[in-house]
Amino acid sequence: MVGGSAIRGSRVGAGPMGEAERGDSAPRLYVSYFCSNRHETRPAFAADAVVPETWDCPRCGLPANLDSENPPPPPKIQPYKTHLAYVKERRSDAEAEAILTEALEGLRARRAAGEVIY
Repeated sequence: MVGGSAIRGSRVGAGPMGEAERGDSAPRLYVSYFCSNRHETRPAFAADAVVPETWDCPRCGLPANLDSENPPPPPKIQPYKTHLAYVKERRSDAEAEAILTEALEGLRARRAAGEVIY
């Protein structure tokens, strides 16, 4: 086999030639969205689709809207909460004091009974 090709009769780019085989594409509407970093995003929508008010910027991840002069502000980032912060949200100081007193009484009773507590 001299200079053979594994795929005969084909070349780069060979194949169906677009519109003739697939049919016409649906009409599209390109909409510009702007984020607070001044990035412009232009997603395509079907011409009869409802266009959303906001869109996430693919470059920075911030929210974007249709108004180039007044883009939405970046969202406020909440700091990480510790387990203790979540507990303090659920219980008042009086409830915490009552639970601590009950736990200490149980521990003292077990020690008085001679249990080994680590």
